[in-house]
Amino acid sequence: MKAMMVALALALAASTSAVSAQPLRWTRYTIPQTGTSVDFPSSIFTEEAGRPGGYGQRFRTADGRADLTIQAAPNLANDSPAAFLAKKHPPSRIQYKRVTPRFFAVSSYKGDKVWYDRCNFSERLVHCVLINYPAEEEQAWDDVVTRMSLSLSGK
Repeated sequence: MKAMMVALALALAASTSAVSAQPLRWTRYTIPQTGTSVDFPSSIFTEEAGRPGGYGQRFRTADGRADLTIQAAPNLANDSPAAFLAKKHPPSRIQYKRVTPRFFAVSSYKGDKVWYDRCNFSERLVHCVLINYPAEEEQAWDDVVTRMSLSLSGK
C-alpha cells in the first residue's frame, strides 16, 4: 500500500511538472482568416488535435490530459456576450463567471477536469479560447490560464 501511495505521488508530481516547470515556451497563435490570436504554451500543448467549428485549431498535451481550442466563429445574431452565453445553455453550477459588454469568461468542473472558456466579441466575430485540464492540477494551471485569457485578441 505504501509503495502504491509513493507511486501515485510521483505520478502526480510528474504530471504537474509540465505546467509548473520553468521556463515555458510560449507561441503566438493567429487565425489568419479572423485575426484571432492568443499566446499559448507550445511546450505544454504539443499535439494538434483537429479543427473546431468556424475557424481555429485544437491542441492537446502529449499524454492527452489537457486540451486547448483557439476558435473564432461568426456572431450572426450580433449577440452581446451575455446573450451569446445564455444561448449556449451553460451548466447551472458555474464556479466562475464574468460577463462584460466586450467578453465573457466562465469556468467550472466537469468530472475530474476544470474547463475554462473566454470569448471576446468584435464586430461580427466571437474570438474564444477554451481550456480543459485536470482538476487535481488546478493551482499549477492558474498562471497559464490567466496568461492565455488575457492575451486573447481579435479584430
